[in-house]
Amino acid sequence: MTVVALDVRDCALTQRHKETVPAEIFGVRRLVGTFALRICGLMEFLIYDYFFWLAVFALMCVIVERLRPTVPRGIVRPGFLTDVGHFLFNAKLFGMLTAAVIPFLIESFENWLDRFGLYGWIYRGVVEDWPFWAQLLGVLIVLDFCKYLIHNLLHRVPWLWEFHKVHHSITEMDWIGNWRFHWLEAVMYDTLLYVPVVYLGCSGYVLIWYAVIGTLVGQYAHANLHLSIGPLKYLINHPELHIWHHVHPDSGPLNRNFGIVFCCWDWIFGTAYLPNQKVPARLGFDGIETFPKTFWFQQVWPLRKG
Repeated sequence: MTVVALDVRDCALTQRHKETVPAEIFGVRRLVGTFALRICGLMEFLIYDYFFWLAVFALMCVIVERLRPTVPRGIVRPGFLTDVGHFLFNAKLFGMLTAAVIPFLIESFENWLDRFGLYGWIYRGVVEDWPFWAQLLGVLIVLDFCKYLIHNLLHRVPWLWEFHKVHHSITEMDWIGNWRFHWLEAVMYDTLLYVPVVYLGCSGYVLIWYAVIGTLVGQYAHANLHLSIGPLKYLINHPELHIWHHVHPDSGPLNRNFGIVFCCWDWIFGTAYLPNQKVPARLGFDGIETFPKTFWFQQVWPLRKG
């Protein structure tokens, strides 16, 4: 904003003193002002660009996992290429594909709501007049609690569990394992979260930063990283806690630690489990030995079984 104001003052100055300001001086100032505007424009674009932050967080995780690993090992481990496939598809390609379909589905849904007089009941815009930080905090709390409940369903409803098994087929935890999930699981989350999102009525910028924070915490929670966050471990999801969500039945209790961004839901509702043991002896689920190991077969498996 300051740069824009300076640039406007330059223009006014030139109009009033056209004959007294040397052209070369004006040219330099205009060049600097234009460059600064472009830099500020780029920074504003990057601040709200999800894929920029995705790349930053990925690089951060790769570095810190080498510096403070829970279990020392290299970058490439069993299933790494499968997770690269999930990362590329779920983080980028799936978004591009759904972008072409979602507007049509939303318009159809809104028309259906309007036809039955329900539009005003759902599109309430509860937080739309709140400041950015308040919208973001409200959305984080409400949507994360909804995700906690949905995550519970994925474990307790048999046909949903068949899709969620893809994520639990991880046998060695690291940041990229956060992206191993079936695309229909993402559809389930987005469908069930649609009503809370439109009921709140937050801005698009808030939703972008909600996604950015979710990605940061998700990759951190799955990371092969020994990094304590002190008392915040009872509020924010973290590797020490989340790895026990992935425990194999023969190595620990099942259906624990469902929190996505906030783990406080688990402590509040009695689903938290955080033993003194650093890592489980084994990750996975019963029958994981016969579960597909490649990206494409993992996409087909739940459709055949579900």
